[in-house]
Amino acid sequence: MNAIKDAVHDYVEVDGVARDLLDTAAMQRLRHVKQLSTVRLVYPSASHTRFEHSLGVYHLARQALTQLGIDGSRAEAVRAAALLHDVGHGPYGHQTERIIERRLGRHHDDVHHLFESSELAAVLESHGLAPDVVADLIAGKGKLGQLVSGDLDVDRMDYLVRDAHHTGVPYGTVDPGRLVRVLQFVDGTLALEEGNVPTAESLLVARALMNATVYRHHVSRIAGSMLERASETLLDSTDLAPERFARMTDAELLAALRECPETADAAKRLVERRLYKRAVWAELEAVPDWLLETNDADQRTLESEIADEAGVEPGSVILDCPGRPSMPETDTQVVVAGSVRRLHEQSPLVQGLQAAQQAQWRLGVYGPEPMLEAVESAAESVLEIA
Repeated sequence: MNAIKDAVHDYVEVDGVARDLLDTAAMQRLRHVKQLSTVRLVYPSASHTRFEHSLGVYHLARQALTQLGIDGSRAEAVRAAALLHDVGHGPYGHQTERIIERRLGRHHDDVHHLFESSELAAVLESHGLAPDVVADLIAGKGKLGQLVSGDLDVDRMDYLVRDAHHTGVPYGTVDPGRLVRVLQFVDGTLALEEGNVPTAESLLVARALMNATVYRHHVSRIAGSMLERASETLLDSTDLAPERFARMTDAELLAALRECPETADAAKRLVERRLYKRAVWAELEAVPDWLLETNDADQRTLESEIADEAGVEPGSVILDCPGRPSMPETDTQVVVAGSVRRLHEQSPLVQGLQAAQQAQWRLGVYGPEPMLEAVESAAESVLEIA
């Protein structure tokens, strides 16, 4: 058995199928995809990768399986799924996810195509594991898939504590050791044992605070929006295939953006951190309902209308509308008085966190600094912002 030193979990023991999967090209690629993409433009030490996060998820999955008394080939399949859960991510992770969904029609959790006659499939099959079974687990299917992708998944447990560690903020410091020790299945549903409502609340609070201070920081949102628009332009302006785009590393995408005349300026701005600024930063109550229902194509049309009314170059206005706020973690299952209940049914803290999320929600309109006044006026008119 090999042991890998980890900044968060100390030593991660790797054996069996996981040891062989680590050496595949698909896993090694994750060394070159940052976990927090554009967040590192805000928190300079947040330079950790999806490779080390995947090791952490694998480590917590091992612990959870031991706690739940699951062993043999079923456990081996879950451990493989935990390690491979991020292999479907594109460059810059979530920042290019919507592009891949629009161009290829799949989410990063859908990895069946990566397992077809591939190196990954060969490794899994050499250990007696069916690639389709592992791919289904990654997608959260079945009873054991809840451990990999669900309300109480080990993915969330690792990234919260890991992202807090590397950004230096104190908000995501949940206790994953406690969480995995109190997991249980009740009628096929993953839940926390009796007396662990505060444990579930800690996960929810950590996620809410990390969203506000890290994941949804306005600088990261601006940079991410610029990257997404530039990536769309790259695909429209070159013969780069969406399939190739989806398998790039961060550095490969940035190089492609710099080499394309239509995206070179955006790439230079991202490299030098000369980002667009906020022309509009509107609260939820100020935004009309129709705008919250718009899709990506509608928003690109609105961007053009704002640019036209402001008298600025097309493409120099970015509309960033996150959609209605949601908090799916409130459906986490906990055992109370012998029965399974949803966290939002049991915890008065949930309502406060939902209210805070709505209060923190913002719609953004971004543009180059010299144009902000004109863009602000045009955006408020076109978007009917109160």
